[in-house]
Amino acid sequence: TIREGGSSFSSRRLFHVVIPPLTMASASVNTWPDAPTRDDLKVRTEKRDGEETVVAVDGVFNYQSGAVERCLRSNGKLYTVRDGTGSDGAMVGMQWGPTKVTVENGRLTNPNLDVDGFELRRFPTSVGHLDFFDEKPLFSSYFPECERLIKEVTGAKVARVFDYNVRSQGGKLEKKEIKGGGSQVQAPAHIVHNDYTQTSGPARLRQLGNKPTMNDVSRRMRGEAPLLTQEEVELGLKNRFMIINVWRSIRPEPCEVYPLALASASTLDPNDLCVFEIRYADRVGENYFAAHNPQHRWQYFPRMTPDEAILLKQWDSAGALGGGAGTTSTFSLHSAFADPSASPEAADRQSIETRLICIFDDAPSSKL
Repeated sequence: TIREGGSSFSSRRLFHVVIPPLTMASASVNTWPDAPTRDDLKVRTEKRDGEETVVAVDGVFNYQSGAVERCLRSNGKLYTVRDGTGSDGAMVGMQWGPTKVTVENGRLTNPNLDVDGFELRRFPTSVGHLDFFDEKPLFSSYFPECERLIKEVTGAKVARVFDYNVRSQGGKLEKKEIKGGGSQVQAPAHIVHNDYTQTSGPARLRQLGNKPTMNDVSRRMRGEAPLLTQEEVELGLKNRFMIINVWRSIRPEPCEVYPLALASASTLDPNDLCVFEIRYADRVGENYFAAHNPQHRWQYFPRMTPDEAILLKQWDSAGALGGGAGTTSTFSLHSAFADPSASPEAADRQSIETRLICIFDDAPSSKL
């Protein structure tokens, strides 16, 4: 069964805009004259166990256009400046290429960390909905839960939380702040990206062995003490280290608005990538953005509940792009998107992403 996506949207609702506005500053910005509209989007369903089940939907993804120079190491042409609250200024050098792609229901395909760079896990938490907007229960309860989970799943010797973001379109517009930390709630990221590169992945590992910088969450958790010992940093560089994201919807209602979509690492071509710099007051981070490639296989997990979490690799030194000789995935490109199967009355997305650094006792053989 195929139904038109337009019927799933309400023009009165802010949260169901297909291509959300982005802050940009560049003479070369693409103004999206040919961007797909909500009427172009379809939902594909099948009868399974007597129920109509979403098999795949169309989504619009903000890739970089084919005109953007590709690079695995930064050329300094794409960047933003991030302030102390975690908010970004103008995005310089972007040339957007919004593209309609098929997004499969990952609940039916069962992707995994090793091949795809992500997977879905049942992961109940002791932290209540509103407590995710307060750093005290995050530090005392939620972060230790994430660390235990990632150790169990990956077999890592060390798994420590070093960063997090709470995201909500409404919270961003209201300039809502996280209690105790001063960081702001951020909007869902509607850009095809990965959070680390060949440069910034190893650099972040090394930085976590030093005194925390101004934006580091660990400064509020541990004071001036480094998150990692120098011995742990060297072990990660010698054997294997991983940066992994635990992504969770935190509302009691199933997540329908702007869910997270992920592209299988096995379908990534390094020639798709370009480096985007995030310029902090005291350091420079890097993301990979990407141009569209029809090989990319996108998946998502419809109607996620607070008892579930996506485990998302953002860097694995054992992967080919990470310099490893193994066949395991290095990372998965990802983006929020407007799901045409969402109810017009669905609640605004509220989610938390928690980043952990993992250190392994030995080289690439693991529980993945």
